[in-house]
Amino acid sequence: MRVICSYSDDIYTLIDSLSHHPDIKILKIKNYLEHPKPSGYRSVHVLIEVPVYFLKETKQMTVEIQFRTIAMDFWASLEHSLRYKNDWKSPELSEKLQTIADNINDLENDMLTIRKAIDRLDD
Repeated sequence: MRVICSYSDDIYTLIDSLSHHPDIKILKIKNYLEHPKPSGYRSVHVLIEVPVYFLKETKQMTVEIQFRTIAMDFWASLEHSLRYKNDWKSPELSEKLQTIADNINDLENDMLTIRKAIDRLDD
């Protein structure tokens, strides 16, 4: 499952909310926001166990949720179609995609800073 958020702090808010839900058990978190992949990929993957209710029984099922921002999803979707669907291996293009991921991250952080400044004005 993939959840697309507006801001990176929304991701952490949702994960925190999941952690307080009595029926959900967080099994593992892979934080590619704090530790991006070498390709530039950023996201938070959360492996959870949830109850699935059937007619006569309840089973615990494992589900992976990918949390991304709009910008992370934009980059990951295009990077995937460029890299894997075309099956190319170019260090120069890989470096360019990494740079674009870094630029998108900087832009997201600037937008988050603006949102937080606006939030402070409303207080």
